[in-house]
Amino acid sequence: MSALWLGLLVALPTVMSLAVAATGRWPNLREGISVATAIALFLGVASFIGPVTDGLRPTLTLFEILPGLGLTFTLEPIGLLFALVASSLWSLTTVYAAGYMRGNNEHAQTRFFVCFAISISAAIGIAFSGNLLTLFLFYEMLTLSTYPLVTHHGDVESRNSGRVYLGILLTTSIGFFLPAIVVTYLLTGSITFTDGGLMSGAGLGVVGAAVLYALFLYGTGKAALMPFHRWLPAAMVAPTPVSALLHAVAVVKAGVFIVLKLTVYVFGVDFLAHSGAAEPMMWIAAITILAASLIAMTRDNLKARLAYSTVSQLSYIVLGATMASSLGILGGSMHIAMHAFAKITLFFCAGAIYTASHRKNVSDLDGLGYAMPVTFSAFFIASLSLIGIPPMGGTWSKWYLMEGAASSGHTVLICVLAISSLLNIVYLLEIPTRAFFHNPRPDTPRHWAEAPWACVIPLSITAAACILWFIYPLPFLELLAPWAPR
Repeated sequence: MSALWLGLLVALPTVMSLAVAATGRWPNLREGISVATAIALFLGVASFIGPVTDGLRPTLTLFEILPGLGLTFTLEPIGLLFALVASSLWSLTTVYAAGYMRGNNEHAQTRFFVCFAISISAAIGIAFSGNLLTLFLFYEMLTLSTYPLVTHHGDVESRNSGRVYLGILLTTSIGFFLPAIVVTYLLTGSITFTDGGLMSGAGLGVVGAAVLYALFLYGTGKAALMPFHRWLPAAMVAPTPVSALLHAVAVVKAGVFIVLKLTVYVFGVDFLAHSGAAEPMMWIAAITILAASLIAMTRDNLKARLAYSTVSQLSYIVLGATMASSLGILGGSMHIAMHAFAKITLFFCAGAIYTASHRKNVSDLDGLGYAMPVTFSAFFIASLSLIGIPPMGGTWSKWYLMEGAASSGHTVLICVLAISSLLNIVYLLEIPTRAFFHNPRPDTPRHWAEAPWACVIPLSITAAACILWFIYPLPFLELLAPWAPR
C-alpha cells in the first residue's frame, strides 16, 4: 500500500463532513453518506493489516517546520489496532445515532454528524501519528471537535459540563503534555516515535524519567487518570451516541492509546523496566481502577455508573503500559478493542432504554427486561466481557494483564485486577438482574417495547462481537506479535 493513503484516510471523514453539511435537508442521504464513508474508511485501514503484520511501517511526511519537526504519519501495530477499532465502530455508531436522534427528536442533527465525522478524522490522525508534534495537534483537534457534541443540548447543565470537559482537557494538554514534548526534544534531539524508545541514551535519571513520564500521562487527560477524570462523568449530559463516541470509539481510546504509544516508542519498555520510572504511575492506575469502581457502585443514574466504569476500565490499559512488560503491553492493547466493543454495547443499551422507556436510573429498570429482552440480553453479554468471564472477549485482555503483572514481579496487581472484577459484578450485573428478576413497575409495558431497529441492530452486533473475540482472538495476537508470547 502507498503511504499516501495514510494522509487520504485521515482526511476522508473531514472531507465527508462537508457533504453531510450540504445534505442536511435530506436526513436519509446525509446518514447514508456517513455510513458509506465509515465503511470506506474501515476498508482503507484494514488494507494495511497485511503489510504492518509483515513488519512494514508505512510513513508519510506532509511538511517539515525544521528537520524532524513536521506533520508525519507512520503506521505501526498499536496504531493500526486503534484505527481499526475507531473505523469499524464508526459505521455502527452512525446507524445507532440515526435511530436515537430521530427517536428522541433531537435538534441540530446535521451539526451532530458533522462534528462526529471531524472527531473520527482526529482519532485516525492520532492513530497514524509518527511523532509527538503530529500527535499533539490531532489530540487538540479531537478535544475541540467533540466539545460541540458534549454541549449538544445547549442548556445550562450542558454548558457547565462543556466547560469542565474543555477546561480539564486543554489545561492538562497545554500545561503538562506540551512541556513534556519540549523536554523530550531538548533531551534527545528528536520527537519521532522510535522502536525501543528515545530515552535509553538520554542520560535521564530515575527521578527525572518518572517526572517526565508522569507529565506525559497526566498530560493525556483523555486517559482519565485520577484526579483528572472529572471531565468524563461531566460529559454524560450529551446524547447517548456521543457517550458511545467518548467512551468506546474515539476520545478515551485515544487517551489510553497515547499512553501505550508513549511507553513503547518514546520511553521504551526496557528502559522503564530497568529504571522503574513507571512505577509511581502504575500505582496511580491501580488506585484509579479500584476507586472508580467503588464510586460506580454508588451511582443510580445508568450513564453515570457506566462513566465511572469507563474511568476504571481505562486504567486497566494504563496499568498494562506501566507494568513495563511485553505481556502488559499485549494485555493493554487487547483491552482497547475488548473494552471498546463491550462498553459501546452498554451505552447503546442505555440509549435504547431511554429511547423506548425514558428511564435513566438503575432503580427504575425493574421488570423492564420482559419488554426489552434483546437490549438487556446484550447488556448482560457486554457486562460479562468487561468482568472477564468466558466465553467473552474481555477474558483474554484480563488474562494477559494478569500474566504481565506476574512476569514483571508485581503480583499485588493481580489482586487489584481480581478485586476490580468482583466490583464489576456488583455494579454491572445489578442492571440485567433488576430487568429480568424483579417485579415490574406498574407503568412497565406488558408487551414488546424495544427501541427502533436502528438502535437494536447495532447493539446486537457489538454484543455478538464480544463473544466472537473470545472464540477468535488470533487476529489481535498476529497484529500485536512483537508483544505476544512466543
